[in-house]
Amino acid sequence: MKADSIQIFSFKKPHMQVFHLTWITFFLCFFGWFGLAPLMAIVREDLHLTKPQIGNIMIASVSITIFARLLFGWLCDKIGPRLSYTYLLSIGSLPVMMIGLCNSYESFLICRLAIGAIGASFVITQYHTSVMFAPKVVGTANATVAGWGNLGGGVTQMVMPLIFSGFLYLGLSNSVAWRVSMLVPGLALLVMAWVYYRYTQDTPDGNLAELRKNNPDYRAKAKEADGSFGKALKDYRVWILFLCYGACFGIEITIDNIAALYFMDNFQLGLKEAGLIAGSFGFMNIFARALGGYFSDKVNIKFGFRSRILLLSFFLMMEGLGIMYFSATTVLPIAIGAMLGFALFVKMSNGVTYSIVPFVNPAAMGSVSGIVGAGGNLGAVMMGILLKMENTTYREGLYTIGLGVIIVAVCTLGLLLQKWVNEEKIKNQNISEPLEALTLQAV
Repeated sequence: MKADSIQIFSFKKPHMQVFHLTWITFFLCFFGWFGLAPLMAIVREDLHLTKPQIGNIMIASVSITIFARLLFGWLCDKIGPRLSYTYLLSIGSLPVMMIGLCNSYESFLICRLAIGAIGASFVITQYHTSVMFAPKVVGTANATVAGWGNLGGGVTQMVMPLIFSGFLYLGLSNSVAWRVSMLVPGLALLVMAWVYYRYTQDTPDGNLAELRKNNPDYRAKAKEADGSFGKALKDYRVWILFLCYGACFGIEITIDNIAALYFMDNFQLGLKEAGLIAGSFGFMNIFARALGGYFSDKVNIKFGFRSRILLLSFFLMMEGLGIMYFSATTVLPIAIGAMLGFALFVKMSNGVTYSIVPFVNPAAMGSVSGIVGAGGNLGAVMMGILLKMENTTYREGLYTIGLGVIIVAVCTLGLLLQKWVNEEKIKNQNISEPLEALTLQAV
């Protein structure tokens, strides 16, 4: 049975054990995924990279994730989250450790592209908590594990320069130190692959392979998984959420990639200082994304399911306005405050988006999560293309991006155009019914 509460300080099997291991694993995935971001000033000098080349590297780091999220979303429906995460961590650790062998722009680009596949970890994380927690708290659960995991994107901005400095202290050159530094997150991912395989299970009832062997209902669901991707593709709600996630998580990973360079180039800061400021953007995930999921669950109980949609639209609108203000700021303290201000709405929007996802089509939840998650990375790719242009400054690009987010905020209201059934059941949070019975289906 799914858990109807979140006991933060418990590690009880299977619900809270999965809860904690998913966010820890996702945290380490972010550490590996963006471990190079705060060191890019060193890499730029070492490999003699141009601005367009750095832009291509940024795009590579998030573009492959689009396809990886689609694949692993479907795999969650097919083989379950436990094996999906084990495979992703084992394979994903290799390019993280091997990127230190690169000596040219081309080889670095290929490795950065391969590392981006680790971003599929988000879909597995959201899927696993969705099957462990009841509708009453699923929004909060999803947002909390994702937020604490995303915190890795902020911590790496602070920690990787320290790891790099530690290797410099041992006598390594800049060129060698950044390469050796990447062994740390790579080895952590490899260890976590074993931990996840050993200490988690797919569902509250057990692992999918055993359940499908002994339970006819699970065997039937296994056959349904083959068509789950097609069903998700045909649902227009999935594509609106795809746009929404592009407008919030796409912003998050874009800022993770450029923040250190932005503050170094525009405010003449050093590597460590810029890394600390950039890290504060990601560090807000410790509470902000969870706050979005929490607010979404609360307004749903009080006002009904449609209030989740209105909340998402409002948060996106505030995010877009905040980005535009940040891009126009030239005073460092104000710029930091503006960044943290729009970061709050970025991360709360992330949380609200994935408080809606589990209700779209639980029979194809992995595929829906994968498609919506891919939207975040496609958004980051589009922003990366804009920001890499030689005749466009980061300030100008961010202003344009803010306008785009506002447009998406308006599009989000399209989710209100259709009449929904089962809204009262979802509002009342009748946890005795399976999630399938609470599915929002268009009339």
